[in-house]
Amino acid sequence: MEPTKYIWMNGGLVPWENATVHVMTHALHYGDGAFEGIRFYKTSSGPGIFRLREHMERLVYSASVLGMIIPFSIEQLCEATCELIRANEIVQGYIRPLAYYGYGVMGLNPRNSPTEMMIACWPWGKYLPVEQADIKVSSYIRIHPRSTIADAKICGHYVNSILAVLELKGTKYHEALFLDSEGMIAEGPGENFFIVKNEEIHTPPLGTILAGITRSTIIQMARDAGITVRERGISLDEAYDADEAFFTGTAAEVTPIGTINDSVIGSGKIGPITNVLKSRYLDAVVGNTDSYRGFLTFA
Repeated sequence: MEPTKYIWMNGGLVPWENATVHVMTHALHYGDGAFEGIRFYKTSSGPGIFRLREHMERLVYSASVLGMIIPFSIEQLCEATCELIRANEIVQGYIRPLAYYGYGVMGLNPRNSPTEMMIACWPWGKYLPVEQADIKVSSYIRIHPRSTIADAKICGHYVNSILAVLELKGTKYHEALFLDSEGMIAEGPGENFFIVKNEEIHTPPLGTILAGITRSTIIQMARDAGITVRERGISLDEAYDADEAFFTGTAAEVTPIGTINDSVIGSGKIGPITNVLKSRYLDAVVGNTDSYRGFLTFA
């Protein structure tokens, strides 16, 4: 990670090296924070932040699951993000907003700890820098929806993802794939999952997965192009038999999947529907598509 000049903390800009927290910060011990990942891209109109408001709305929702009230409005958070990008003078990269319970009390009840808020940004390239990802089904399942609020983007949830990623260390695989408690496909550690079969797109339904903002974007783009999208349970055998498969996510963007557990998907090459959606997405995020230009906030 390349440091930038400033991080926004609790209402103002502070130098990157001074953006620190106490070791007794509640979220450091218990994982009770909420975060977002947002990309911004170089466009002809300046840095364009993709679906900024939707990300900030989800952040506020995720924080509310933890009983946390963020002391800034959506509008203030969006403006702070733009201010930060301008101050750091970078034209494209990644944004990390984080709301968390700070230094106050110890014990599982966080209510007497202060709510803290920060936003950082930095230059960042491809998350999965491969043409096609080779993925392996994790031995861990995706966290059970009755043990948490599955669609909230809570810091502690990502220990599940960390374990899945660590399991791949030293292997040839680029990413993991979670099944849910019923043995159906859920998602990747940081991505939503799609297959294509007979020119229709299928993706796991909401309930056990994160309601990804890139996921919703791709569903909209596919339907706008006249492609049928079905949100339903998908078995591993169905995925093996798919014509195409791909991941979506803010970090991963649209990443084609080449193999699952060494089973080659379709022809083994990037499929035509995946390729079309990837191209449309990359055009939209840099402001080249008028119909999706409203997804961008310019800093």
